[in-house]
Parts: sequence; C-alpha cells; structure tokens
Amino acid sequence: MQTPVAEQPKKVVRVIAPTVTPQEQAKNLYRQLRVVAYCRVSTKQEEQLNSYETQKNYYTERINAEPNWTLVAIFADKGITGTSVKNRDEFNKMIKLCKRGKVDMIITKSISRFARNTLDCLKYTRMLKAIGVDVFFEEQGIHSTQPGAEFYITIYGSIAQSESENISANVKFGKAQSAREGNVAFHYKNFLGYRKGEDGKPEIVPEEAETIRFIYESFLAGDSFGGIKAKLEEKGILSPSGTPTWRYSTIQSILTNEKYAGDAIINKTYIEDCISKKVKVNNGERQKFYVENNHPAIIDRATFARVQEELARRNGKLKVKQVGTKTEQGKYSSKFALTELLVCGECKTPYRRCTWTVKGKKKIVWRCINRLDYGKKYCHESPTVEESVLHEAIMNAISRMAKENAELLKTLKLHIGMGLDMGESEDESLDLQIKIAEIDAEFKAMLNAVSSDTVDTFDEQRVKELMDEKSKLQQQLAQIAERKQKRENTKSRLDEIFTILDGIKNRPMEYDDRLVRQIIECVVVESKERIKVVFVGGLEITETLINNI
Repeated sequence: MQTPVAEQPKKVVRVIAPTVTPQEQAKNLYRQLRVVAYCRVSTKQEEQLNSYETQKNYYTERINAEPNWTLVAIFADKGITGTSVKNRDEFNKMIKLCKRGKVDMIITKSISRFARNTLDCLKYTRMLKAIGVDVFFEEQGIHSTQPGAEFYITIYGSIAQSESENISANVKFGKAQSAREGNVAFHYKNFLGYRKGEDGKPEIVPEEAETIRFIYESFLAGDSFGGIKAKLEEKGILSPSGTPTWRYSTIQSILTNEKYAGDAIINKTYIEDCISKKVKVNNGERQKFYVENNHPAIIDRATFARVQEELARRNGKLKVKQVGTKTEQGKYSSKFALTELLVCGECKTPYRRCTWTVKGKKKIVWRCINRLDYGKKYCHESPTVEESVLHEAIMNAISRMAKENAELLKTLKLHIGMGLDMGESEDESLDLQIKIAEIDAEFKAMLNAVSSDTVDTFDEQRVKELMDEKSKLQQQLAQIAERKQKRENTKSRLDEIFTILDGIKNRPMEYDDRLVRQIIECVVVESKERIKVVFVGGLEITETLINNI
C-alpha cells in the first residue's frame, strides 16, 4: 500500500514595505548635494574666452541659488576640443574628485559640452553612475541616473559627434583648398634659419643660415651625423631648441627639409580622424602639394639634391657581416673616402684599410674584404695596395683631368647624354598641362550643370574617367619634372667639378679625402699594377700603380 503524497502548499507573496529610520529621514531631509559644474569653450578666440568667464559666473550663481546644493568647484577647459577627453586637464581633475567620493552631481550645459564623442560620453556617465554621481545636462533636461537616460544620451551624443565630424570635414576641405593655392603654414618654433618677417613671410636669419650651410657642407665632405654633431658642439653652436647638445635626428631633419631649398611640402602629416586626433605621417594616404620658390632659399637646389643622393647612398650601404668574419661590407665610414670608393676589380667587393707589420715596421695597405675573410676561396687574384702608392695614382688621375679639362668637359657631357636644350621636354610638359586644364574645365562644367539644375545627377562613369586620366597626366608631368631636375643637378655638379679642377691645375697636388669625394665616383683595383678611376659623370681614366707591394 502506497503512502499518499502530501499536497504542496500554495505559494504566497507578501510585500515588505520600505522602512526609513527617523535618523535617515532627517539626514535625507537636510542633506546637501555636493555639486560641481563643468564648462568648456572650443577655441581661444577673445569672444569665446569671454563666454568662458560668463559660464563660470552663471554656474556660481546657479548652484548657490539652490538651497539643497553646495558648490564644490567649477571646472573649465579653455581652447580644448571636445572630441576627446585625453587633453582636457580640468575634466580629468573633476573625474578624480568624483572617484574620491567628494561629488554628488555634475551640472553641465549640454552633452556636446561634456563630450562630442559618443563612446566617451557613455563611458564616463556609466562610470559616474556606478559610484553614485549624477550628471545633469541642462539643455536636454536629462539626469544620467534617471531610468532610460542612457538611450537619450546615446542619441544626443551621436548628434554631437556627427556635428563634430561635419565641422572637421569642412576644416579639411578649407585646408585642402588652401594647399591647392600654395598657401604654406610656416612654423618658426625650433626651426633654424628663418624667422617671421615684417610682411608675415619667412626671412633668413643670417647667422643661423651659416649653421645650416655648415651642416650641408660637412655632410658632403664626408662627415657622418656623429662627426657633424661633434663639430657643432665643439663650436658652441646651439641646437634649434636652444640647447648645446645636438641630436642625430635634428641633423637628419635639417638635411632632408626641402624648406632650406626655398620649397615647401604641404600635408606631410595628417590627422587620422576628429575623435582620436592621432597625427600620422602621410605616406601617400592623402594628397600632398609641392610648392616651389615659396620663400628665400638658404641652400641651392643642386646642393640639396646632392645631399639627398648622398643620404640615399649611405642608407643603402647595409651592414653585411657573416658569422666568423672580422669586417663589414658596405658599412658607411666617413673617416676615409676610399672606404666608400675603392672596390675589387675581380669580385666587386669593397677594399678595407689595414695595418701590416713587415720586418718590425708598420705599413698602411688596402685589401679586398673577401680576401681578408675567406682567403682565395671567392677572390683569387685581388692585390694588396700600399696606401701611399694608391694616393699618388689617384692624384695623378685628377691632375690629368685638371690639365685637360676643356676637352674632357665636352667628352663628359657627350658621354652622359647631357642634352642642354630642354625644348622637347618643355613642349611635352606644356601639352600635359593643357590636357589637365581641359579636364578641370569639363569637371567644372559638370558641377555647374548640377548646381543650376540643368541635369539631375552626375555622370559618375565620366567623372571616374576624368579623374583617372588626370591622375595619369599628373604622374607623367611629375616624371618629366624629375628628369629635368636630375639633368640640371648633373650639369650643376659637372660645373662644380670643373671649377674645382680649374683651381688646382696650377698648384702641387696632395691627396685630399674631401676632393676625392667631390669628383670621384669609384676607384677599381684592376691588377697589382693598375687602377681605374671613374669620375662623376662616368669618365674613366686608367692609372699605373708605381712601386706597389
């Protein structure tokens, strides 16, 4: 016989009424809300700074007028964008005060004053709500601790962010238009060589310009960044920031800055977006504009171009060092010119300067790196060359150039195809410019047609065709300009070389590392008895090594 199952009692729900002790009632009745105000103006314009003072006065009176409010502090950021709280010092101070439990409520004009970034707005209102701090947005009449407040904060925050993005887009458009017109924003702070003139345009500071020229001359003479740094500090020349110590990066920046050649590149950097405000180097993501002859030049174009070529050459000399080797192939060294110029005729490997001890006497010689590291494994016949003999042969080659320069100049120009008549390229360049102008005119006509309601919409396919064609033409134009500049640089370099040769042809010849760097492209060791000297421009002269080892 089974035992009967007991019936489950009926579920009963009772309400427990809230109870408040007399002490708590009195506390809430007389409790004062600790209130802070936050205000912000977007720019440093005078009228907006006045607005800043007005806001402070308003919130002081507003909070003091409420009998249950106690003014704790007023926080105000001046001239700071609202798209991010990262650089808003006063805002961050206010948040810290809230976290310490010193604030019950924040009052601010609107969500756009608090933050124009929806994510930041939600992040901080949620965090403040969690620690018991209410944010009251006056303009919208929203308390962040009220039910459903987050929905409205999201809506209004999104509107504020969209407004910020539209403003940013308008600013970008204005800057782009200004760039197309060649308007350069010149920053003088910590910039050596220029100051703002009375007419508002850059003017050269003579004593600083001498420092710039010294840096360029030293670099072309073979000095490394470290060598230039040491010379500047030894001379007591102050850096652009006013300190006696120079940085390698500062020297590099000076050597690569087109402004010293009188030109300017617009849009070297860009702001990724109006929220993060992250500044990025423009590596082709945005349009750039190159403005020639924007201001007086400190460095002539030919010298500037030579420096860029030399920088590229040195940067291209990678350290090639294998395990077990004692030397590095291709490493740039400024101490001796031949470290960069002397190569083996058999294996094409650079030579290195070594010290030999023969019968107790030290002798300076130059040897192929492959022979130094691997014996005859990769290079079988490369000779060792005594330095004094090598120097004598090189100077003999330079002397021949100096004495015969008139005829050799013609040979040089013919050898490198130096077409001094630029008429053909100029005609080609003009044709391309005309075609670009025609495209611009057609595009403008399409815009006018849409704005005047002649047509309803753009012909998107035609617009794409026009933009693609314009881009190709601009690339061709840039290539022509680059070729022209290279020819002009070569001509300038040749003129410089023969000016040097004219100056030395009638005086005794002594080996000079600086002179060798200026006029010689490379020196090839062909045998124990012979070297080939290749001059800038490609002319070659074979010279005998007398009394070599």
